[in-house]
Amino acid sequence: MRPIRLPEPPSPTIGVPEIFEGGAYSVIRRAVIIGNGYPGSENQSIGLVRALGLYDKHVLYRVTRPRGGINEWLLWLPVSLHQKLDYLIQLIQIYSRGRNYVPLPLENGGGSVGLASVLEADVKQIVTMARQTFEKDGPLLVVASGRDTISVASSIRRLASENVFVIQIQHPRSQLNRFDLVITPRHDFYPLTPQAQEQVPQFLHRWITPREPPDGHVILTLGALHQIDSATLRSTAAAWHDEFAPLPKPLLVVNIGWPTSHCRYGADLAKQLTAYLLNILSSCGTVRISFSSRTPEKVSKIIVKEFADNPKVYIWDGQEPNPHMGHLAWADAFVVTADSVSLISEACSTGKPVYVMGPERCKWKLSDFHKSLRERGVVRPFTGSEDIAESWSYPPLNDMAEAASQVREALAERGWRVRP
Repeated sequence: MRPIRLPEPPSPTIGVPEIFEGGAYSVIRRAVIIGNGYPGSENQSIGLVRALGLYDKHVLYRVTRPRGGINEWLLWLPVSLHQKLDYLIQLIQIYSRGRNYVPLPLENGGGSVGLASVLEADVKQIVTMARQTFEKDGPLLVVASGRDTISVASSIRRLASENVFVIQIQHPRSQLNRFDLVITPRHDFYPLTPQAQEQVPQFLHRWITPREPPDGHVILTLGALHQIDSATLRSTAAAWHDEFAPLPKPLLVVNIGWPTSHCRYGADLAKQLTAYLLNILSSCGTVRISFSSRTPEKVSKIIVKEFADNPKVYIWDGQEPNPHMGHLAWADAFVVTADSVSLISEACSTGKPVYVMGPERCKWKLSDFHKSLRERGVVRPFTGSEDIAESWSYPPLNDMAEAASQVREALAERGWRVRP
C-alpha cells in the first residue's frame, strides 16, 4: 500500500506584523472553551485551541441541560429556562412526597454529564476574569461549540468585547455579528441554495435558517473540526503499537453512529451492513467494529449476533480505554455510517480509503455534505463488493489547519496574535 502524506499540524508561529512589536497585552496566551458535554462538539473546540498552540493553557467550562425523563422532551427550550423549569419540577416532586428539603443544584447537571471537575459556564465569572486579567495576561480567546453554548458565548462578547475574542463553532442560525468569528461547515448554508428552496413550500421560507449567506467573519469548512493531524496520529500509533501491530492486515475499521433527523435508519441498515461486511470479509485481515454510545440496540444486536464469534472480527465493548484514536492511526480503511459528520471528517483526515454506508438515506444538508465529499474524491459508497486490500488515496482533509490560519488572520486584523 502506498504511504499517505498526512496534513502537518499548523505551525504556532507566523511572521509578526509591525503592529505587534510594541504591544504589551496584544498576545493571546490562554483560552476558555465553552462545551455542552457532547464529545462531538467539544472535540471541535479543543482541536481548534490545540491547533492554535493553546492546548496547555485552556480551561473547559460546560453549559449543561437536565437529563432523563421529561427533560428529553424539553431540549427545544433555551438552556436557562430549561434549568429553571427542571428545578421547579424537582420542588413539586419533593413537596408532593411530603419532604421538607430543597434539592441542591448539581455541578454540571450531575454525574451523568461530563466530569465533576469541569466548571459550569458562568458568564459573569468569565467576563470578570477576562477584564481583571487583561493587562497582565492579555486578551482571552473564547471558543464555543453547539447550540446550547450560543447564549453564553454571545453574552461574554457583549459584556467584554474589548477583552475577548469569541469564536462560535457550528452555525448559530441568526445574528452572526454576536461573535468575532463563526466556523461552520459549508453544508450549513444548504438551505439558501436553489435546490433547497425548491424542497420547501414558499410560506415556510421565512422560518428556515440561515437566512443570509456567509459574510466576512464566517470561516467555512467542508467537514467538522477535530483533533486529528499527523503529529497526533504518529503519537497515537506509538501508544497503541502493542495492540495493533500484530494484527493481520489489512485492518478495516467500522464506525457505526446513530440515526438522526437527516439520516434515518434502523434494523434494515444493520442487516444490509452485515451482509456487505460478510461479502468483503475474505479481503480483510482484521475487522474492528465500534458503536456509538447512541447506537440503537436494535442496530447493534444484529451486528453483534452475526460477528461475535468470528475470529477475524473484534467488537469494542464500550469499556475504557476507547480505541478510537488507535483505529484512526492503524486502520488501512474505514467504513462509516453516513449519519456522523464528525466520524467521517476524522477518517477523511487520514488520507486512507473511507467507505460510507447509507448516504442515500440522508437528506437536506447532510445529503449536500456527502455530495461535496464525493466530488472531492475522499469517500466512496460502501457496496459490499470492495477489495479492502486494494488501497486508494486522496489529499487528506485539512479543515483544522486552514481554519486555524484564518483565525490568526482575523486576530491580526484586530492587532492581536496567539502566543509564539
